[in-house]
Amino acid sequence: MNPLAFHKISYGVYVLSTWDNGRPTGCTINCACQITSNPATFLVSVNKDNYTHQCIRDCGYFAVSVLSEKSDATIIGTFGFRSGKDTDKFSSVPFRVREKLPVLDDVCAYVVCKVINTMDSPTHTMFLGEVLGADVLNNDPPMTYAYYHSVIKGKTAKNSPTYIEEKAAKPNKETYVCSVCGYIYDGEIPFEELPDDWTCPVCGQKKSVFKKSV
Repeated sequence: MNPLAFHKISYGVYVLSTWDNGRPTGCTINCACQITSNPATFLVSVNKDNYTHQCIRDCGYFAVSVLSEKSDATIIGTFGFRSGKDTDKFSSVPFRVREKLPVLDDVCAYVVCKVINTMDSPTHTMFLGEVLGADVLNNDPPMTYAYYHSVIKGKTAKNSPTYIEEKAAKPNKETYVCSVCGYIYDGEIPFEELPDDWTCPVCGQKKSVFKKSV
């Protein structure tokens, strides 16, 4: 079986959010879709190891914020490479409560749902939700999974359903790799000459977390 075939299927990039005992929390996902139109239902797939997974089970509600190509790319890293168990992901990301759920501001649309059913798999739970509210916030093109990889050059988190463990290829030149999200710096300015306050364009981590790879 060639799992790369799965990457030919269209995916988006979303932030899934819910409440953690009154505190907003969430994670990045790429598996979300409409199931029926009348009544409107929506499905998301969440890794059981994600802290958001248990919070959705406890809360019974979830919101999907649809990232656009113009959304700040560090949102993906903030919600995709850190755990909401010990990190307040919403502390640095503007959001507002819509239909009683936390929804990011820097997105093109959102969907809010009440969990009405679940389906179990070995690593993920599929939450089926009845849509309580949805809206388009702007006309920016939604970010696709392909855009995230080819343009932003982001990496896939291990808890993602489309994660494939890659064997590190030996680069033909000295490179610097983010130890948090795996982003490889390939800018024209030598890495050593970047300002000290430069941060990873995907996860927002400091320059100091980058490791040299030769």
